Amino acid sequence: MKVKEFIESIKVYLGLHEFEKKGKKKSVKILLEKLKQKNDEITLELEKKPEEKELIEELEIISLHIKKAEKILEKLNS
Repeated sequence: MKVKEFIESIKVYLGLHEFEKKGKKKSVKILLEKLKQKNDEITLELEKKPEEKELIEELEIISLHIKKAEKILEKLNS
């Protein structure tokens, strides 16, 4: 997945309508932080409702997005 496509897909996933694009690296960093925040929120919700299948699935999806974002950042930094 290309960087611009990744940024667009994460914007849609997180519902960021007023996300200002800066540089590729900076945008990915900002989105990575937002993904980590969402990850923390879902983890807290799972502590309250540990059997919730939807939350578990969403946590898995976010984990994959975080891994992709970190790989993209590695490529952009090298």
